[in-house]
Amino acid sequence: MIRPVLTVLGLALCLTAQPCHADTKPVQLLFAGDIVLDGLPGTEIEQGRDPFAAFSTLINQADIRVGNLECVVATTGEPEEKIFKFRAHPRTLNILKQHMDAVSIANNHSGDYGREAFEEMLDLLDRQGIKHTGGGHNLSQAHTPLIMEKNGLRIALLGYNEFMPRSFEADADGAGSAWSEDEQVSADIHRARSKYKADIVIPIMHWGWENEPHSSQRQQQLAHLMINAGADVVIGGHPHVTEEIEYYQGKVIVYSVGNFMIDLLDNAQQAVGWVLNLELDHQGVKSWSTTVAHINDSGIPTPALNEASPCGTREEAGKSAPIRMCYAGKSKID
Repeated sequence: MIRPVLTVLGLALCLTAQPCHADTKPVQLLFAGDIVLDGLPGTEIEQGRDPFAAFSTLINQADIRVGNLECVVATTGEPEEKIFKFRAHPRTLNILKQHMDAVSIANNHSGDYGREAFEEMLDLLDRQGIKHTGGGHNLSQAHTPLIMEKNGLRIALLGYNEFMPRSFEADADGAGSAWSEDEQVSADIHRARSKYKADIVIPIMHWGWENEPHSSQRQQQLAHLMINAGADVVIGGHPHVTEEIEYYQGKVIVYSVGNFMIDLLDNAQQAVGWVLNLELDHQGVKSWSTTVAHINDSGIPTPALNEASPCGTREEAGKSAPIRMCYAGKSKID
């Protein structure tokens, strides 16, 4: 609700007893897709290079920087029986913390080396000051929202995995990630507002099928459920390709932003991702834009500022207008 404001001697005063945020500066939140610090990106770091360097200017313009950490970071643990397994060396976190304030650890690779490695990663992230959501030392921690505060805005981040194996899920007294049961997700969103007093609630989803350019019926059902429960925007990943963006009930659903940093690329579509930027205020998402990331054979992303990608505004979302295209959020195309 927009509340009337009276300006007296340069001061904005609310004319109602309810909180007024007329002078609050919006918060810029950036989200990058799947980040694998194993393989060639890890080798870049080991050799003293920064695989985030090409994107650093764009990333560091944001107030809050978040990504999906698509690997475990540890030296311990035993590999699970699966085709692809990712375990990055702890040295990689020195670089990660320069570019990311927080990561989601709810995905199908965070448990690649078992609970021992997962618990080591939690401790390493805490020591480096990298906040995390979607996982913890037990089920309760895994479903506790990460609260990020900036410019008087309390933003709750909730991470969920929906891609097998479910054995990576946390339990009552065992470390792991958060799984996306419908009733639990709704309860988490309500609790983020009622208990943690969040102004903005953002679920970060790991879902869908690899290489599918369009969301599944399950993704759509769950995304709508989360918006109906009170989420302000839904951000998805895992398919390794970008998927469509939808306006639903005046809110934005980004079904998949695709990859950001990974050297195991099966096709050309996997080498193109989006970096998402959200402009947030007390009413939700004021505007949003994407920047195209091209990923080379070494798994390193480069921004394509001359390529158009989706963008929009609160007003357009409220009208369910067609999704527009912009150049890195600027120079809008009519």
